Amino acid sequence: MSEQLPLQRFNHWLAEQPDRVWLRQPVNGQWHDFTWRQVDEQARRLASALLALGCVAGERVALLAKNCAEWFISDIALQMAGLVSVPLYPLQAPEQIAYVLEHAGCKVILVGKLDDPDKLAGGIGAHITRIAMPYPTMAAAHDWHSLLARHEPLQGTRAQQPDELLSILYTSGTTGLPKGVMLSALAMAFSGAHATAELGIGPRDQFFSYLPLSHAAERFLVEFNSLYGGAPVAFVESLATFASDLRHIRPTVFFSVPRLWTRFQQGVLEKLPAAKLERLLGIPLLGALLARKIRRGLGLDRARILVSGAAAISTGLLQWYRRLGLNICEGYGMTEHFAYGCFNRPGQVRLGTVGRPMPGLEVRIDDSGEILLRSVTLMQGYYRDPQKTAETLRDGWLHTGDKGQLDADGYLRITGRVKDIFKTSKGKYVAPAPIEGEIAKSNWVEQVCLMGSNLDQPLALIELSPAARQQPEAQVGADLQRDLAALNGRLEPHERISHLVLVREPWTVDNGCMTPTMKIRRNVLESRYAELIASLPARQPLVWEE
Repeated sequence: MSEQLPLQRFNHWLAEQPDRVWLRQPVNGQWHDFTWRQVDEQARRLASALLALGCVAGERVALLAKNCAEWFISDIALQMAGLVSVPLYPLQAPEQIAYVLEHAGCKVILVGKLDDPDKLAGGIGAHITRIAMPYPTMAAAHDWHSLLARHEPLQGTRAQQPDELLSILYTSGTTGLPKGVMLSALAMAFSGAHATAELGIGPRDQFFSYLPLSHAAERFLVEFNSLYGGAPVAFVESLATFASDLRHIRPTVFFSVPRLWTRFQQGVLEKLPAAKLERLLGIPLLGALLARKIRRGLGLDRARILVSGAAAISTGLLQWYRRLGLNICEGYGMTEHFAYGCFNRPGQVRLGTVGRPMPGLEVRIDDSGEILLRSVTLMQGYYRDPQKTAETLRDGWLHTGDKGQLDADGYLRITGRVKDIFKTSKGKYVAPAPIEGEIAKSNWVEQVCLMGSNLDQPLALIELSPAARQQPEAQVGADLQRDLAALNGRLEPHERISHLVLVREPWTVDNGCMTPTMKIRRNVLESRYAELIASLPARQPLVWEE
């Protein structure tokens, strides 16, 4: 396959279907549609404006906004002007925003919908020119509509080059400072072109965008798959309207993360208790009607491709959704190769694995058990960090830092992170991920973190689910202790868990316990609960944080 570069692909759809809708944006409950022709018009005007503001091809321009039509339009405009996009997380701390802007050398930033714009403005220096998208946001020197009105559309079509730097995606980082992943036009094109061909995505599909576009998974799975498939994308207006927006759009392709799949499940179980749901689903005709009603209530009755990624999802949760006729396909990828990795194709799902490599991707397991990847989609390197680049890219292979196993059919099973493996005081090594996956099967568990470095036995910190917080503590405690006893009976002696510690405060991005991509920061949790762990009673396996 000869990949069209992103601007070529955009121009392809502009010629093929100029008056078909690409982007759908809700504003105050009203849907505003943008055709490919309208996107082209606005993108060309913005490209002209950016060049008039003094931007020079190759310079970096930041994007700080929740998902919206103008985010996509800005991305196309930056490519038209030969500029490099630097997306920022809408939930990022001001000091991290300041670091990325300085590290990338951004002189211009496009700002849009944000929960707390004034707080985030503290991370943007006065020397950086702000352009405000047409939503309530922070003060800016230029507003979208008047800026575009003052500039004529950029003329002509710039020829993108395969090896030109298209975007720098900064990893959220579970430890240390964010690293800037440099992605070429060809890397991003290859991902979009081959994924849409493999999955049969086309103009009749419908996407729904709500997870951060600064994350490689949403950028690849939604923006670039819609761009290469020519399919429309609808955006969520707000957290408050999420459920109604999803029901209104009824996407055919839907991507989410395990934590949100769990929330959807909890929403169903709040209306229909688990035992009753199971009983009703077992009744032949009634069960099928009920499952269809639940799918429709979620807004997923048309979904033919359902994806879970960014973190491990329990097989129990996948099986629960299967009972409803929703076959979620788990995938695996990293920012360093634009999330183009392994995937359980619809109809070929193997539970407990993240699927087989996508076309053009080679996967190898080295002698230490680490997963190595090689493909056209690999990053050019980490921006301004040759040392980290040399450590991660060796002999053409990306060293992922993840451990895994390949079965005889090429399905990949993730067994943990190389750096997450810890050694107990007895000198035994423990991989936390598989054990955490077993604990997370409980409906009472929202998140879990296994730790045990220099302890006699591992212990598990548990954030309780919203459903658990509505139950009597005695019932939750008894259920968890029963599950613990059963799990310990299956584990090796050195893996057996001494304590379950039920924490009071949820782990969030705001309190630093999670990254903006919803991964737990183990080092933060270890430090946060160090005093509590040091004083755990020896013969009390279940401990509630006071």
